[in-house]
Amino acid sequence: MIEIRCARPHDGDALGEIHAAAWQASHAPFFQPEFAAHAVQSRRTRWHERIAEGTRTILLAELDGRPMALSSLLPSPTRPGLAEIFSFYCHPDGWGSGVAAALMTETLRHLHDDGFARVHLWTLRDTPQSRRFYTKCGFTESGAARLRLRRRQPPQPDRIRAGLLTTARSTSVGQLREC
Repeated sequence: MIEIRCARPHDGDALGEIHAAAWQASHAPFFQPEFAAHAVQSRRTRWHERIAEGTRTILLAELDGRPMALSSLLPSPTRPGLAEIFSFYCHPDGWGSGVAAALMTETLRHLHDDGFARVHLWTLRDTPQSRRFYTKCGFTESGAARLRLRRRQPPQPDRIRAGLLTTARSTSVGQLREC
């Protein structure tokens, strides 16, 4: 059974494990091993602070009682009046189970109930699994891209494509479909 709820202060470790495992499976191969290892570890520890800040909505999806997916949403910092799905991760053990689709449906309902008419998100260009998922949910490619370099990650000309993020077009929340 899938249950979705707002994250609570004691959920930080579970959120961190979801984020770390999903990022390691889907993103780490694009980066140097030392950077990837540090990035995976940092994802395990940041969620307690994000919950405590209270500046965003964080939803947690459980599958048969096990925390399996998360979404983090907030007003877009770059597009006034729009919402942004800032983080959306599913633990690899939950891939194909329907938990991510249920979480996206609830995330969009939550945004609609909060009065947002439009939503956007960014994803790495070279992650076809996540891009297929977002397309299935009704998002479309906008063609927008941004280069996102981190302080600890030196530019890697042979991997720079992995640093390009693309955004789903700002889409009407009501027009998105259940995944």
